[in-house]
Amino acid sequence: MRIAPLPFVLAAAGAAAPAARAADAPRPNIVLVFADDLGWKDTGYTGSDFYETPNIDRLAREGMAFTAGYAAAGNCAPSRACLISGQYTPRHGVYAVGDTARGPKHLMRMVPVPNTQALAPENVTIAEALKAAGYATGMFGKWHLGEQGGSHPRDQGFDVALLPGTQGGAEDPKHIYAITRAACDFMEANRDRPFFAYVAHHAIHTRHEARPATLEKFKAKTKGAQHDSALYAACTYDLDDGVGILLRKLEALGLAERTLVVFTSDNGGIPQSSQEPLRGAKGCYYEGGLRVPFVVRWPVRVRPGSTCAEPVVNVDLYPTFLAAAGAPVPDGKTLDGESLMPLLTGSGSLKREAVFWHFPGYLNSPVPRGRDPVFRTRPVSIIHKGDWKLLLYHEEWILDGGRARLDANRAVELYDLAGDIGERKDRATEDTAKRDELLGDLLKWIESVRAPMPSKPNPDYAPAAAAGETKGKDKKANRAGAKETEE
Repeated sequence: MRIAPLPFVLAAAGAAAPAARAADAPRPNIVLVFADDLGWKDTGYTGSDFYETPNIDRLAREGMAFTAGYAAAGNCAPSRACLISGQYTPRHGVYAVGDTARGPKHLMRMVPVPNTQALAPENVTIAEALKAAGYATGMFGKWHLGEQGGSHPRDQGFDVALLPGTQGGAEDPKHIYAITRAACDFMEANRDRPFFAYVAHHAIHTRHEARPATLEKFKAKTKGAQHDSALYAACTYDLDDGVGILLRKLEALGLAERTLVVFTSDNGGIPQSSQEPLRGAKGCYYEGGLRVPFVVRWPVRVRPGSTCAEPVVNVDLYPTFLAAAGAPVPDGKTLDGESLMPLLTGSGSLKREAVFWHFPGYLNSPVPRGRDPVFRTRPVSIIHKGDWKLLLYHEEWILDGGRARLDANRAVELYDLAGDIGERKDRATEDTAKRDELLGDLLKWIESVRAPMPSKPNPDYAPAAAAGETKGKDKKANRAGAKETEE
């Protein structure tokens, strides 16, 4: 299956596919660069008309760019838990940052499923799996999966871990350069053995900050039609500069040819940076909250300048890294992703038919073209199969008649992404055969992974109370949430 959402702006390269790695070649180093809140339209290679990302664009020219790359959750902590564990949210229980009851409580129709704030120590991470295979492992930047009780990255398989704060001095306000220098030192120290470097930036998450010279560069630049924030552009440019430093360090160490580099983001962009034609933004489960830049460069295996429209998710990176390293899946470990090696090498396609998301809670602050004027999302489960995407909203499904009243209760939304990447036309009441097919598949998946659903109506649900004092407090909280772009 191949979706063509937009004319891709990356120039096609005419290079031939590289020869397969010889059986006795050394195992590849693995470098994963994970941006924070960088949206699908926030890079040069995906079409921003104002931001500049020459190093990320270089990765796309020299590797494979996935035009339908996804985060496994709509905001930070759950996406990172999915990435590190290789599992969808129901298996590890990290659904949100802090709480799944985020927003005005009296407007929540159901009691949300409780959240887990840390990745359980017994959940075998990709770092533990690679370390067991002889890799040096380093984590640099934003962890966000707990630091106590065995959840610190050094307890989760990383030999080295640097967790700086979110803000530094004027010349490194987001600690992009401190994180990058530490990763470079780690690569140099382990140049004679395979290594896994997880470089997880705080950029471009609010608050937005940039080096003064970078900010002046974009203040002087003509604004784009879609993007025009000099500060946002400058923060993105500094993030990209960190990527460039990493790439140059690999070259200086003579490791570029045998290093697999992945660049992607933890969730979709924020409302301050339009993701149109995508609907929504970070924290929702429309395309704008989930679709992200996703690039893989591996000179010995991946054709330069290639693109792939197969939907891929960050849970796929765990099995991909194991396959690249020739490492086994840990005993007893369940992986929800699938190795991308057939796509990267051009040797075949993926076996799965669909990908899934599950969020049984509430996130405050509405998003552009959202379903809701109050919440970024309400409890929802999603399936993306073929060209189609179906969203099942738990409130209406559980409280308003479920399957028997699908024509009226708004429990299900259905979109044909091949012709409607902006999710503007809900086809649930028109393409009922396709709706029922995807709904059946989604319900089977929910049962198979034992995904918890909200089960109790909220006894404090009182929408009429919005006219009183509570309304003022909630509106103030939502404005603050939108301004600060909460996790």
